[in-house]
Amino acid sequence: MPMPTDLPKRILIGRALRSDKLGETLLPKRIALPVFASDALSSVAYAPEEILLTLSLAGASAIHFSWQIGVVVAIVMLAVVASYRQNVHAYPSGGGDYEVATVNHGPKSGLVVASALLVDYILTVAVSTTSGVANVVSAVPALRGHELGLSVTLVILLMGMNLRGVRESGTAFAIPTYAFMVGVMGMVGYGLVRHLVFGADMPAESAGFHLEATPGNESLAGFALVFLLLKAFSSGCAALTGVEAISNGVPAFRKPKSKNAATTLLMMAGFAVVMFMGIIYLAHLTGAQMAENPAEQLVGAPADYHQKTALAQISEAVFSNFTPGFYFIAAVTGLILVLAANTAFNGFPVLGSILAQDRYLPRQLHTRGDRLAFSNGIILLALAAILFIVAFDADPTRLIQLYIVGVFVSFNMSQSGMIRHWTRLLRTETDQAKRSHMQRSRAINAFGLVMTSAVLIVVLATKISHAWIAIATMVALFVLMKAIRRHYDRVSRELVAAEEPDDVVLPTRVHAIVLVSKLHKPALRALAYARLARAHTLEAVSVNVDPADTEALRREWDERGIEVPLKVLDSPFREITGPVLDYVKNLRRSSPRDVVSVYIPEYVVGHWYEHLLHNQSALRLKGRLLFKPGVMVTSVPWQLESSERRKPQKAWSAPGAVRRGEPRRPQAVKSKVSGTSDPGSSDGPADASKDTTK
Repeated sequence: MPMPTDLPKRILIGRALRSDKLGETLLPKRIALPVFASDALSSVAYAPEEILLTLSLAGASAIHFSWQIGVVVAIVMLAVVASYRQNVHAYPSGGGDYEVATVNHGPKSGLVVASALLVDYILTVAVSTTSGVANVVSAVPALRGHELGLSVTLVILLMGMNLRGVRESGTAFAIPTYAFMVGVMGMVGYGLVRHLVFGADMPAESAGFHLEATPGNESLAGFALVFLLLKAFSSGCAALTGVEAISNGVPAFRKPKSKNAATTLLMMAGFAVVMFMGIIYLAHLTGAQMAENPAEQLVGAPADYHQKTALAQISEAVFSNFTPGFYFIAAVTGLILVLAANTAFNGFPVLGSILAQDRYLPRQLHTRGDRLAFSNGIILLALAAILFIVAFDADPTRLIQLYIVGVFVSFNMSQSGMIRHWTRLLRTETDQAKRSHMQRSRAINAFGLVMTSAVLIVVLATKISHAWIAIATMVALFVLMKAIRRHYDRVSRELVAAEEPDDVVLPTRVHAIVLVSKLHKPALRALAYARLARAHTLEAVSVNVDPADTEALRREWDERGIEVPLKVLDSPFREITGPVLDYVKNLRRSSPRDVVSVYIPEYVVGHWYEHLLHNQSALRLKGRLLFKPGVMVTSVPWQLESSERRKPQKAWSAPGAVRRGEPRRPQAVKSKVSGTSDPGSSDGPADASKDTTK
């Protein structure tokens, strides 16, 4: 029976796609770039700002270090991208860092990487949406105070877009991503032309203020200054977030998958480095200043001064003679920061599916939904991101502090795993040309490992006061995934067909019970079906909730001459489930090798709202009986006219379900399956009754 949510889901998500249409959803490079690289590209909007904010602790004297730090960050980014180009060729299945670590370091290392990546994807959504909202609020101050609501709304909208499928979301997000790239590079070019060709002065709104150091940092020198520079470097490394997403999304590329993924990585690195360094240069050129505490550090600022983001200040200065340019940058920056979360919406579900296949996460995450996307993973990611956004009050600065740890944990494990990979292959390879290629690849990964290890040490040393939350979340996920794997392993061991004779011996007898509360058509059908099964013993069981009804049932039973014996269970507290469970338990106790087969008559209604008019006692009773060993439960449905009048319709499944073809026709009997409605009587176990057939 179609659910009431079928029509809204079809409108919002679209028609279901057949499984053989999966190949049509694969992405060309022009679409894959905005889908998988939007996170890395968008991070250039806030990474320079994080460098400036950290350096502001020492006042104006430390700001000039920003470009040196930017150069080092760019070098690290290029090294990491070069390393990941090796990854996509060696491990193109989509497991990415998780697969590399698992194969080369073992399952525990793989789980460490998986937990780090899952946290990273969640924080990607939280940081991207809140940063996008912050940039929009800088351009539209009227929205100030509504950041939390806007951020949560955007996450929900992104979830809906991704539930429609990877290709649809990629096409929708491609234009804003390319618009951001064109806008930022156009701004850099326009600023250089104004300054170098026309000699224009382009002061930012904060250029005339004096930036003072925070108390205690007035004269940083020696180790304190080095520590501050390292902290600024670790903050700037936020620009590297999202680099790993392409290696996790190789299966979504068109063939040749590895080659296209590696090319997309190279394109992403080139654009990101140019934009990142261009923004840092313009920050110097315009004199833009950022302060952790503007009210105290920016001397000369108005009393009601509200600090805009660094990119907003730069674009306002560069486009001082062309206002539409400023609003264009504000719009596309807000869009790209929000849409950067799309990288996580593509990476998290794929990784979740792989982990579910390896039995580290619930199996529901491995199935594709109506639009051939991993819908359950998409929904789970959205809920987790909303939780972080609410917990940190949609503050991107606080969220970014948690962000980098997981990224660089996975970077390090991946690079060290790749070094082992190439070393293992070199032991057996004899072809000199191939050996040279492998040695070159190993050297690239080794250089990447040195870079990412240095960054991770710096991040842990400078951000541990904030990063512990991300580390604790990673540990919790690691423990949870181990527990899930233990559960699935235990279930597998229990379900394996045993070879011992005792486990394959047939039951001695089958004792059948038909639950009845009234003698009507559903109960009569259940009795007829139970007799057809030819159990060793058969009896009807009713629960005495109302003495008058019970006496009427006895009289009608005798008048009809039904040969099946009727047993009435007493229930002084008017409860149905308890007496039935006790009776079944006593049967099992008296004959442990017998099987008890319980038949529950139910009727099926045709409309969802009719379910509200029944108490679902059969469903509750079946739920309890299913946990009893040696007890078989069979539902005997009786379709009412409202269900028979319905036209055959497609059964629209939940977003996370897998469509396996057209629904079958209703069966006369459903073994161990809940009925669609509760039994006939409001008090009866399942308005059970019996068939007129003797």
